[in-house]
Amino acid sequence: MRILSCHSPGAFAAGALVGALTAGCAGSAPEPPVDLLLVNARVYTLSWPDPGIDGTPDTAAPFSKGAGWRPDAEAVAVRDGRIVFAGGGREAERYRTGAKATIDLAGATVVPGLIESHAHVLELGATLERVDLVGVKTEADAIERVAARAASVAAGEWIVGWGWDEGAWANRYPDMTALNARVPQHPVMLRGLHGFAVWGNRLAFERAGITRGTVAPVGGEIRKDAKGNPTGILINRAATLLERAIPEPTPAQIESRLLRALEALGAAGYVSVHEAGADAAEMTALEKLNAEKRLPLRVYVMLSARDTALSRAWLKRGPNRGDGMLTVRAVKAFYDGALGSRGARLLADYSDRPGYRGLSGGDYGFDQALMADMMKAGFQACIHAIGDAGNRETLDFIQSVEAAQAGVKAGRQRIEHAQVVHPGDVPRFAALGVIASMEPPHAVEDKAWAADRLGPDRVKDAYAWRTLRKAGARLAFNSDLPGSDYSIFYGLHAAIARRDKEGQPPGGWFPDQIMTPEEALRGYTAWGAYAGFQENDTGVIAPGRWADLTVMDVDPLALGSTAPERLLGGSIRMTVVRGRIAYRASEKPVAKQ
Repeated sequence: MRILSCHSPGAFAAGALVGALTAGCAGSAPEPPVDLLLVNARVYTLSWPDPGIDGTPDTAAPFSKGAGWRPDAEAVAVRDGRIVFAGGGREAERYRTGAKATIDLAGATVVPGLIESHAHVLELGATLERVDLVGVKTEADAIERVAARAASVAAGEWIVGWGWDEGAWANRYPDMTALNARVPQHPVMLRGLHGFAVWGNRLAFERAGITRGTVAPVGGEIRKDAKGNPTGILINRAATLLERAIPEPTPAQIESRLLRALEALGAAGYVSVHEAGADAAEMTALEKLNAEKRLPLRVYVMLSARDTALSRAWLKRGPNRGDGMLTVRAVKAFYDGALGSRGARLLADYSDRPGYRGLSGGDYGFDQALMADMMKAGFQACIHAIGDAGNRETLDFIQSVEAAQAGVKAGRQRIEHAQVVHPGDVPRFAALGVIASMEPPHAVEDKAWAADRLGPDRVKDAYAWRTLRKAGARLAFNSDLPGSDYSIFYGLHAAIARRDKEGQPPGGWFPDQIMTPEEALRGYTAWGAYAGFQENDTGVIAPGRWADLTVMDVDPLALGSTAPERLLGGSIRMTVVRGRIAYRASEKPVAKQ
């Protein structure tokens, strides 16, 4: 039950949250001191009803035509890891006495704690140690970066890089010739930006035992020259042939990578992350860090279905919701590959590769029996599906399991990416209760080549957030990091403007799919909370909810409505998890409204 305060200031909209639990009214017993009090802030609680699918702000929202967005609170008080008050500044004064910490935010904006609902946390930690190839335009540029690293590494040791764009380079994949010549004494593996291709040199292929006679695994491709020799590029599931040759990290290295990645996410404003595919080694590290109370952020785990033994072991244990810091109740599987590397399964041929439609299902390693068992045991299925055929077949699979056992539909199954969806399949998301877990950055990053893969008509059915929402589907927004920049300001800008960081195209790429600022913000907060079964604990700022908060120096609702390009200049001032400050910028917050 929400208990409103005795002194509701008239400055806030009717229906906005202004109150506290047992809020010091006349005659009541005095409250114990709070642990944290944030004042002089622009607080958006998001506690009003979700807007309609047409994007129109709800009548209870702090918005009015002509006046635009305005915050619905000025202060937040926290005790024992929970919010006890969100409301006016005058009203908040009663919490100052005895407060363990009071912070004046100088007009900075507070929103519900951000949720990164599809990420590869361990991979992010590993990339912080690798040669950074993000943004390289040519083969020569990439090789120079590798050569620079080789100069500081003993001969014979592996050099691992990451970030060349396998989608953008798909029509001009390099071979190993120049890499062999420039870096001959180190085995080199360079992972693609989205993880669906690797590029290696001769010494790496020798270490991995990949020869002209090596057969590609199901769902993969070993690129070969006219003589049948490997060129140095492995596509989709064939990438594992080279990846498995890299020495396994030690348990201590895994812990270190996880902590570095989680700390980076905390600095980016995230309070919670959904790890999209943890194997046994990562799960061991996560459970150890949680037992030692060293997790800086909340982690919602999708077990990797590719680690069959791990998934089967958890099948016996059942979902584990824990104390909210480490939750294990989902399983991640791949139904098809990526659109850029032409691994996504399409209903019709690729426009730039006639006669080819990609791979899916069992041909891509999807274990239907395992996933069905996990769903029936109460685990949430999070299935990667990119192509229109991949999405259709995934929906068919989910529908078959829901029909076979009552209660499965309540499992909030998810399709990760839902990138290309045939119009006839759009209504099925809502009908089956399937969440479309999508990445706004992917649209603006893939626009340079997406139409080449799909053609001018089919591309209109891709990255179609608005279409899915209008059909009643539930959405969740994320970055799929480290494959995309995980800055919330970039994500919001992509969702609201459908433009890249350079502002292109000026009118937005297929602007009929843009989201409103409120929808975009909910996509990274309340909608992400629902996708993780945590909507009663987080996603909005309200008494009794987890004290998970994000403080930024821009107003995402006001700027999103008037000048979305200015969002790109935003920065995170503070991240609060469980009522504790997980990150705080060193300089004093300066509001940029």
